[in-house]
Amino acid sequence: MTRVVVVGGGPGGYEAALVAVQNGAEVTLVERDGVGGSAVLTDCVPSKALVAVSDVLTEVGESSSLGVTIDGRPAAAGILSVDLAAVDDRIVELAQSQSTDIRDRLMAAGVGLRQGTGRLAGPGRVAVLADGGEETLAADVVLLATGARPRLLPDCEPDGERILTWEQVYRLRELPDRLIVVGSGVTGAEFASAYRGLGSEVVLVSSRDRVLPGEDADAAAVLERAFARRGVEVLPRSRAAAVTRVGDEVRVTLTDGHVLVGSHCLLAVGSVPNTDGLGLAETGVATDDRGFVVVDRVSRTSIPGIYAAGDCTGVLMLASVAAMQGRIAMWHTLGQAVQPLDLRKVSSNVFTEPEIATVGFSQTEVDEGDVNAEAVMLPLRTNARAKMQGIDDGFVKVFCRAGTRIVVGGVVVAPHASELVHALTLAVDQNLTADQLASAFTVYPSLSGSLAEAARQLHVPM
Repeated sequence: MTRVVVVGGGPGGYEAALVAVQNGAEVTLVERDGVGGSAVLTDCVPSKALVAVSDVLTEVGESSSLGVTIDGRPAAAGILSVDLAAVDDRIVELAQSQSTDIRDRLMAAGVGLRQGTGRLAGPGRVAVLADGGEETLAADVVLLATGARPRLLPDCEPDGERILTWEQVYRLRELPDRLIVVGSGVTGAEFASAYRGLGSEVVLVSSRDRVLPGEDADAAAVLERAFARRGVEVLPRSRAAAVTRVGDEVRVTLTDGHVLVGSHCLLAVGSVPNTDGLGLAETGVATDDRGFVVVDRVSRTSIPGIYAAGDCTGVLMLASVAAMQGRIAMWHTLGQAVQPLDLRKVSSNVFTEPEIATVGFSQTEVDEGDVNAEAVMLPLRTNARAKMQGIDDGFVKVFCRAGTRIVVGGVVVAPHASELVHALTLAVDQNLTADQLASAFTVYPSLSGSLAEAARQLHVPM
């Protein structure tokens, strides 16, 4: 029986453990903070739960055009409010409940659990440091899935009260009056959108020309217009040099000398891998210049028998990718059929309002000639269901190869785009043509109808 030791209980770790035990391995999972890892306890689950509350307030606050009134007054932003302490208590409880559910599932499957900090201790050995001392586990295969943590700036020390990382925001008991978000990537944009929806004044500091510099430019433009309409102040081409706390205020000093004053500051400037103290150098496991574990498309590291998955690899920092890396690692090492990770088939989502979902080749890659593709973009404002729901923001965009008409990518900007993009993901994954995508029935009226319509417009008569 193959002995597998998984270090880290996030999506990459627990999904790998389930696959390994399903395929006959003896599996031990080592986790320091709690099963589910940061994805469940401090990142994906709690942040999207916060976004869900914000979405309700935003939707109601913008529903006056539908004839919605509250106590006889037209619905408007600011009429409703939240008890942030109650919201955060629910979020923490929800995250813990999800962690418990995953733990129960692992135990029911026969996975052995160890609470502690794991590290490589030589060939075929993993040391586990816990309150009761150190234990050494024998392993034929090791999977490292230790995740990542918030990146900090030199002169921006979080205090967990007014100066916060994205792991610390759920300790707040009152809604920030004026929140300064440093960083306009996915995390920064999501929290800016969420806290504005909850009722905070929000200032978003962006080092680039626009919000979401890594996403589709048309999608980012839609979000910027929504931000402007809702009162989010975006400062482009600005960088934070220092963040200090003075009493109940925070002061964010920009590199140009300008000082922003707010009640709270949220740092969202990226992540660094949790690879310190893992024994990588001593074991010979290669890392890149940022400390991420180097892996190939089946999650192998530079040392036979040692695999890695998730944010500690820096491949694409999504829970879904971490989970797939972990599964692939176990399928590979246990001799099962496996398809190497293909990032072209990964769908991702930005949980702003509206959401932004993407899959496959991007508009930039099409424009730069990386793929010979054609695109159709349809605004949602022409969609009957969107009109019914009062949706003004958003669009669908579909790319297909110029010759074969195979769908190679797409973008959806809409409420719940994370659900709508699955049809495009299936098309990209299965190499469907635009005609095949168009021929599948959609409900009328529905937002998904716009995906089929875009595909129909990509048809070329024979």
